[in-house]
Amino acid sequence: MTTASDTIRVVIPLTIRKRNGRPKILPPEDAGMADGRSQDPHVLRAIARAWSWRRKLESGAATTIQDIAAAEKLSDRFVGRMMRLAYLSPEVLERLVIKRVPPALSLSDLAAVAERPWAEQMDAVFGQCEGCEGCEGCEGNDALCQGPLLILASHPAQR
Repeated sequence: MTTASDTIRVVIPLTIRKRNGRPKILPPEDAGMADGRSQDPHVLRAIARAWSWRRKLESGAATTIQDIAAAEKLSDRFVGRMMRLAYLSPEVLERLVIKRVPPALSLSDLAAVAERPWAEQMDAVFGQCEGCEGCEGCEGNDALCQGPLLILASHPAQR
């Protein structure tokens, strides 16, 4: 029989999100990154391209998305979809580009989020919980939410 003193419970706050079709464990926001380069380079490159394309359209260097697609040798559908990244909210862009916080979404989902109002984008991109499923301690308050918790136990019966 196992007593409470035989069991060690370790609780690690983390978020599990799919990126590029694979599960990825994201650390809590307050966990500092050692090298500051946690951001996926594809996300940074896509945002830079989107802003470059937006500037070309605004300056008149290109008149349509089809012009950009032809110059870049890409499909106009892809260019149009990725151009949405240039319309992400300033708060989302700051966290992605400056603070290097990885998004909880794939790149194509991130582009789709850009169509939402700015007020909704932060929760959609960084995976704040909706309804606090799998979360402990926040009691429905998204501001306190840490995301799902991974619970590890030292006793084999509790694994």
